[in-house]
Amino acid sequence: MSLVIPDDILTQSRMSEAEMRQEIAIMLFEKDKLTLAGASRLAGMHRVAFQHLLASRHIGLHYDVDDLEEDIQNLREMGRL
Repeated sequence: MSLVIPDDILTQSRMSEAEMRQEIAIMLFEKDKLTLAGASRLAGMHRVAFQHLLASRHIGLHYDVDDLEEDIQNLREMGRL
């Protein structure tokens, strides 16, 4: 599924598409609707950069068992475990 945000909405909000994606990702992360990995992917940012963005807004991380398991799987796929 794709979400289309009309150009006039972006203009009205005075945001670029990237900024809008980040704001949506932050909101969904804060509401526990997306994991850190999912929110950073939606924001189009590397996970560490997204963590810095969250920290700059004083938003704590929601790191749980699912996040740990995803990190372990990613490390295995990268051959680091």
